[in-house]
Amino acid sequence: MKNDLPDLFPGFDSMTVDVNDVHLFCRIGGSGPPLLLLHGYPQSHICWHKIAPQLAEHFTVVLPDLPGYGRSSVPPLSDDHAAYSKRNIAAAMVELMKVLGHTTFSLAGHDRGGRVAYRLALDHPEMLTKVAVLDILPTCDYWDRMDRLFGLKIYHWMFLAQAAPFPENMISAAPVAFLDHTLASWTAAKDLSCFSKEAMTHNRDWFCEPDRVSATCEDYRAGARIDYEHDRSDLDAGKKIQPPLLALWGSKGIATSVDDPLEVWRGWSANVTGAAVACGHFLPEEAPQETVAALIAFFRNTAELS
Repeated sequence: MKNDLPDLFPGFDSMTVDVNDVHLFCRIGGSGPPLLLLHGYPQSHICWHKIAPQLAEHFTVVLPDLPGYGRSSVPPLSDDHAAYSKRNIAAAMVELMKVLGHTTFSLAGHDRGGRVAYRLALDHPEMLTKVAVLDILPTCDYWDRMDRLFGLKIYHWMFLAQAAPFPENMISAAPVAFLDHTLASWTAAKDLSCFSKEAMTHNRDWFCEPDRVSATCEDYRAGARIDYEHDRSDLDAGKKIQPPLLALWGSKGIATSVDDPLEVWRGWSANVTGAAVACGHFLPEEAPQETVAALIAFFRNTAELS
């Protein structure tokens, strides 16, 4: 991994924090109540670079790379995929925030980070003031709704979840081409125009590392198995997300695979609000102003009371 990558977070500190047998690289900036931001696939904390400065005017913003992504360490693969379960990663994020001195915090997650976010809300509700999820539905809802048309829309769920090392070998034959196609295909414009040149330099750098490609596949293998089981168990038991939840989705994003994403989240949350944003899947980069305005409006009510 290159050491001369462009700095997209001027004024933010950089550090690596050891928690639960994983080394988490993160950026920290701003002041005020703590706000944890979690990225998705196939990205890193860099996806927040357009909106992090505005959020830092109101919050202490913490931006880690998920395990195996970006500059965080790569946990070993296993038959049960437990190291990449959203339950395990959520527990690591709780410990990260404790190490940084935050006993409670707000949380927003996009894509895979959104899955960590709602799992953290289910498993550790006492830690959260509020939680936001960007352009996702719960994992078991996606799998249970999988049909011909949905399968074509999120084919990568089935491809990446295949047994190692098949998907990683296929991707590693042309990692940049796969990355660029994946990112472009999930935008409203179907191109890379919403991603800055500097952000793409970061994305392409770490995604060319075979062990990190393997880690991202393991993330999806966990989603198809252990994460699904955790979700199904909570849903069958009637367990609800207790902290206030904001669901945002792109009007041309992946979560629009159902007619009413908010109605799906009402089945999981005791207190949910949300709306569509005019963009594709990548809200923080396709529609940064609309996204940051929605997040500030949602989180500041809690921030001003804390």
